Amino acid sequence: MQYLTDTDMGLDLKQVNRAVEAAFADHGKGLVQMPPKVYITLPDGDFRTMPAYLPSLSIAGVKIVNVHPNNPLKGLPTVMALTIILDIPTGQPIAIINATRLTDMRTGAAGAIACKYLSPKKEVILGVIGTGRQAEAQVKAIRQELTITEIKIWSRSSEHIRHFADRFMEFPCHAMSIENVCDCNVLVTTTPSRVPIVMNEWIHEGTHINAIGADAPGKEELAPALLKRSRVFVDDPIQAIHSGEINVPISHGLFSQSEISGTLGEIVIGRKKRESSDEITIFDSTGLAIQDLAIAKIALQHGTTIKLPFP
Repeated sequence: MQYLTDTDMGLDLKQVNRAVEAAFADHGKGLVQMPPKVYITLPDGDFRTMPAYLPSLSIAGVKIVNVHPNNPLKGLPTVMALTIILDIPTGQPIAIINATRLTDMRTGAAGAIACKYLSPKKEVILGVIGTGRQAEAQVKAIRQELTITEIKIWSRSSEHIRHFADRFMEFPCHAMSIENVCDCNVLVTTTPSRVPIVMNEWIHEGTHINAIGADAPGKEELAPALLKRSRVFVDDPIQAIHSGEINVPISHGLFSQSEISGTLGEIVIGRKKRESSDEITIFDSTGLAIQDLAIAKIALQHGTTIKLPFP
């Protein structure tokens, strides 16, 4: 068995995007096994288990990932993850992967694929709400699919905005009010908010939104009225209803499952698409285990390995 560390080093982001795109295509065709993630609530956060089998890549396994919002105060990442890969014929564990940074990358890739198919333009002004690792991963992945002409940034911390802008000095970066950041072609939200922070009236027609931050019950970033006005696509309906951007509006009777326009997998295989340049589209991302397997397949070829005999 192998233990892989530093598995994000040297990974080609275009390759990651294509691998995640292919995994979504398999999901859209019903060619994967992937039950909804299981949540365990802890005093200061939670952890989730995410099993899947991706036959097209001959890979199966499970990821264990935590979300503890107060971790940065302790010098730890908010999200940390471990992926275990199993031998398909025998079920023997064959690899353990430090998937902390890979989790950021595969989530960024999902957002980039959503932008590839749903952005009304290929040259865009990008709005970013939140400046953590997920926001950084979204920008890095999206720039592989779209031409970014400007980045508008909002965060509660001016220091975080400065650090974020310093990481993307190749783009004109501007700190703005949250309302002005919403005046863009593509908007990315990556906060842990439990109340809407993006109002319906701030979003103009033709905008695409990657709603990334809501990944657990009770979280929401977008006003329910904005969801009602938009076409909402999800990565997986069951997960989105339970813990995605739509979870709170559905629980309050403000949005319904029947109003989901489709999945990202259906978009990738051409079953669903953006229908006009004026409509508002939203990608509700909860994170799928098949994304983790797709990036693990690449990481197994690149990571620093330590042999661990098993049994």
